[in-house]
Amino acid sequence: MATQALDKDISDKVSFISYIIPKFASDYKMGTQQAYLYLKKYGGLDFLMENWWALHTDNDIWAVHDIYQVCRNNGGLR
Repeated sequence: MATQALDKDISDKVSFISYIIPKFASDYKMGTQQAYLYLKKYGGLDFLMENWWALHTDNDIWAVHDIYQVCRNNGGLR
């Protein structure tokens, strides 16, 4: 039973991350690979991995904005 819950949690995390990175790319007018590299360079990906559960409950506009703010605070400009 615990394995099923863990599998569901991992599946939900992967689904959200697979959705939000292209959404971020679209909102900030960049390709998906460019967005991934930007997020990785400026801490957005770490923030996303650690806080995906809270972010996925928010409106996707605010989730993308929060991720962007983390990147901006770490030197990313866009």
